[in-house]
Amino acid sequence: MKSKHYPSPRARWLVRLLRLAILTFMGISLLALVFAAGMLAYQIAIQDRVARGVRVADLDIGGLTRAEAAAALSQGFQHVEEAVYTFRDGGRAWTATAGELGLSFPTEELVERAFGIGRGEDSRRSLREQADAWFKGVNLPVTLNYDPSAARAFLKRLASEINVERRDASLRMDGVTVGVDPGETGRRLDIEKTLAALSRAMLSPDSEREIPLIIDASPPRQWNVAEAAAKIATALSTPLHLVGTDRNGALLTPWIISKEQIRSALEVALRADGEGRRYEVSLDLSALERYLATLSPALSTPPVDGLFDFDPINRSLTALSSSSTGRKLNVEATMARLEAAIFDPLNRRVAMVFEPLTPRYHEGVTAAELGITELVAEATTYYWGSWQNRRTNIAIGAGALNGIIIAPGEEFSFNDHLGDITPEAGYLEGSVILGGATVTGIGGGICQVSTTMFRAAFSGGYAITERNSHGYRVGYYEYAGAGPGLDAAIWQPEIDLRFQNNTPHHLLIESSFMGAKDALQFRIYSTRHWRTVIESPIIRDLVPAPEDKYVEATDLYSGQIRQIDYAADGADVWVYRNIYDKAGNLVKRDQTYTRYQPWQAVFEVAPGDPRLAVEEEEDEGDRATVGSN
Repeated sequence: MKSKHYPSPRARWLVRLLRLAILTFMGISLLALVFAAGMLAYQIAIQDRVARGVRVADLDIGGLTRAEAAAALSQGFQHVEEAVYTFRDGGRAWTATAGELGLSFPTEELVERAFGIGRGEDSRRSLREQADAWFKGVNLPVTLNYDPSAARAFLKRLASEINVERRDASLRMDGVTVGVDPGETGRRLDIEKTLAALSRAMLSPDSEREIPLIIDASPPRQWNVAEAAAKIATALSTPLHLVGTDRNGALLTPWIISKEQIRSALEVALRADGEGRRYEVSLDLSALERYLATLSPALSTPPVDGLFDFDPINRSLTALSSSSTGRKLNVEATMARLEAAIFDPLNRRVAMVFEPLTPRYHEGVTAAELGITELVAEATTYYWGSWQNRRTNIAIGAGALNGIIIAPGEEFSFNDHLGDITPEAGYLEGSVILGGATVTGIGGGICQVSTTMFRAAFSGGYAITERNSHGYRVGYYEYAGAGPGLDAAIWQPEIDLRFQNNTPHHLLIESSFMGAKDALQFRIYSTRHWRTVIESPIIRDLVPAPEDKYVEATDLYSGQIRQIDYAADGADVWVYRNIYDKAGNLVKRDQTYTRYQPWQAVFEVAPGDPRLAVEEEEDEGDRATVGSN
């Protein structure tokens, strides 16, 4: 019998180890086979589903199809887009959902991301992702989609309701009433800043859902509206009363300047200055100023110079009449008072401003200071045979020109100094030359006064600036050997006698009506500046007077006759004047020229007188002359 062979203990350990290895391998292979089978089954199970263990913001969508996952996400996160945001502006409020404001949940994007877990090109990596999702879980973070253009468009719509343009304070004039518009604060929604705040709120889940609107306010600029309005209100509060006195100091009826007139003169303008912009309230009173200028002559009084008599012995002046101070309406100063009163609530009564006009020649003036020292010229004419009315007129005219002082360079006007030739001034009817005949009119004889004055000025060497001759030679002016050519006609207001005091000294005119001698004399006192020599007249081209003319007068009886015009030959007459300085040098030679028309004698006779004949009318242009004969 064979003996049994037993393995050694070592061999037995190796055998056991081998068996264990085989069993382990077989177990692992079986497990791998089972795992592979399980994975295959799992892959088949999730072929169109999201891997198990996948979550989106803690919402489990593992094992769901795409559609199921999308539905689950839409339902689970519906609140995201439906969240309501409130916008407030004072008592007004507007609301909008997050979706309307451009916030959206990325459902499709998240579904695709979840479905892509474990489905990469690298199978080993995909299996690992699936295993991680299965055993550990995968939670996909959510990033919301946000389109700020939708929110901006919404805020722009709000801006159209919120925005208000600033309206600055201003004045408002309604007739004579002034009002103040306080203006309005401008408001403008700051879209970009509000959008930034909204964006932060929508992208932060825990933030407030009431969004403050960021509004920029611009208060109205006030300028100096209240001050200007008060000034205008004062100006238009009540009318103004412009008061003044007449020439005798009696109070005149006030001129009322109405509120409407003040309103029309007000000018309100918004102007820029160094401190900004300000309302400027001013006045344009030019219309009122022009009106005052038209009133000025009636309210003003010229000063009256004194009239004087010169004493050649004492070389002194004696006042014949007192001087008087005049006045002139000061329009500029009155306007300044008016303008100040318009804006003065208490003083609505304005006194006109008159400035005194001092006479040049008052009772205190002396002959020495005027340069009146001696007789420098005189002239005498005669009015023999003049009827009483003519004598009266000569006396009145001579008296009006007695005692007048003429300054160096001043022009003497006969008409201005004489005054109006009217019955109110005392003048009577007399013979005057009018047209082609001598007729009866007021002031006949005044031309004798002007003629005598002309001769005195001419002989004194003064510059004759206007002299008009008579149409024919008047006998009165050639009495006592006086030659023709030195008469001077006047006719108010067109025809005047004027001369200028062309010496450095004042001159004084004195007149004397010497009724007993039927003479009129003018004397000029001054300081002799030169010597004058007047040559005898040169008479040429004599034309005989026409035949006598007879006209009918119903107040005459048969055989009676009355002469109303006197015959005079026509002629051209020159009278030369030579002026010498104190050294005897001839400094000037001038002349007067006169063309006298031939003039016929005219007699009035009773009706039926055989001397009456039909007279042809002479051309009036040939004998168009005037003058107070």
